[in-house]
Amino acid sequence: MNVRTGRKVQHYRTVGFDEAKNAVVLIEQRLLPHEFQLIHTKNFRDTAAAIRDMVVRGAGAIGATAAYGLAQGARAFKGKDLAAFQKHVDEVFTVLKEARPTAVDPVNAMLDVRAQMAAGTTVEEQQLRALHAAHHFADDDVEHCHALGKHGAPLITEGMRVLTHCNAGWLAFVDIGSATAPMYEAQAQGKKFHVFCDETRPRCQGASLTAWELAQQGISHSVIADNAAGHLMQRGEIDLVIVGSDRTLGRTGEVANKIGTYTKAVLAKRHKIPFYVAIPLSTIDWDMRSGFDIPIEERHESEVLGAWGIAQSAKGEGRGTKKGQRTYVRIGNPDSHARNPGFDVTPPDLITGIITPAGIFKPKELWKRRKELGYAEA
Repeated sequence: MNVRTGRKVQHYRTVGFDEAKNAVVLIEQRLLPHEFQLIHTKNFRDTAAAIRDMVVRGAGAIGATAAYGLAQGARAFKGKDLAAFQKHVDEVFTVLKEARPTAVDPVNAMLDVRAQMAAGTTVEEQQLRALHAAHHFADDDVEHCHALGKHGAPLITEGMRVLTHCNAGWLAFVDIGSATAPMYEAQAQGKKFHVFCDETRPRCQGASLTAWELAQQGISHSVIADNAAGHLMQRGEIDLVIVGSDRTLGRTGEVANKIGTYTKAVLAKRHKIPFYVAIPLSTIDWDMRSGFDIPIEERHESEVLGAWGIAQSAKGEGRGTKKGQRTYVRIGNPDSHARNPGFDVTPPDLITGIITPAGIFKPKELWKRRKELGYAEA
């Protein structure tokens, strides 16, 4: 995606790799939309921390980060003992896998990398294959998102009002995005439409990231409070919903996505509004048989009880901070605690269709079309 920084416009990928430094290169998403900054993680544990602490977030982006992190860890190994090398790679895999448990993309990405590594007969050859496979996963992520745009763009018609939840855009993938891909393609086709971005409490990825992306791209949009969507649907002001997914079960069509997605699906069903989920192939879990088995990440209560932002002045609530400084503000009652599940699961009967790189399918069709969708028999 092209990013404007000052007067300069430059294309960036969300995730990259610096071979000379053996470092994963990431956009520091916690600073957006106020500051655009690249960081380099110096080892696989730093890369896992970047995933866990949401320096990078979003299904495809953390998948690519995990793939590069696995290659990074493999390349850091010194020696020629294959058994010791495999033990080291096992540790790297586990550390990266546990960084964010709900999304399946990191595991799928790293399994792809390990499958490619297995063809190497020496440590050095496996290290080379690891980085090649990570690059391949990142490139595939971009191609998949491009295909999502082609298949999904016809859903967006002239003058349509589209709702999206959280950020399933370029920042959540290596480039282009999943839920935003049809929007970017529709814009390229000359269509005029408006996007409502749910703020997406508690981390507000819709307000800070999706809105920033759409502003960069010049797409008409408004940020709305999460609880405003039902009101707009009731008054006929939303025509279509497109969201992303962190794990979609290929056997059942259930979709795990950012908390609040299920609520929007229920509202869309009530008001007869089409509800679509856009996913690359790496987001499909072909093994799990029930959405209740998806590990739902419980994040720290501070995300619910407060918020990060940029200080507008050095007075009042933010005293002691400088204007423009990123700061945390407590908004909840000082003596209260909070629950903070990061995701929920939407059942297939609430989903109109799933936009994939191979086309748009009903949720229950995924298993029937599994060969088209990359399923490999064991």
